Amino acid sequence: MRIGFASDHAGFNLKEQLRTLAEKQGYDVVDFGTNGTASVDYPDFAHRAAAGKDSWDRLVLVCGSGIGISIAANRHTCIRCALVTSVEHARLARSHNNANAIAIGQRISNFLDAKSFLEAFLKTEFEGGRHQQRIEKIDKW
Repeated sequence: MRIGFASDHAGFNLKEQLRTLAEKQGYDVVDFGTNGTASVDYPDFAHRAAAGKDSWDRLVLVCGSGIGISIAANRHTCIRCALVTSVEHARLARSHNNANAIAIGQRISNFLDAKSFLEAFLKTEFEGGRHQQRIEKIDKW
């Protein structure tokens, strides 16, 4: 599985920790930046990661709250990004919503919690069935 990672400056440290963890676990990793803690704009990195959709299977986005970067990512029709603040969010994002991206807030979640969110996101499969018809309705508006 190929995992994309992107963040702004406020999510850089957590993104780096999660990216390093994923690499150590043997995942192929693509890093869309940012590459430091100098102030940058989260939409730039959400859009860069979305534009690189062909290079990843799942995407992890991090900013200060997780809110802004998830909003920016969800402007792209190829992205279903869920803001996660719990393992249950991560699991349901995959199993019910077939999310291909998650957003995490560095100011909201510590590394151990974020690690458990990432693991649930990567290991949970989409259930399909009644959930598929709901997913299909998202892009109809």
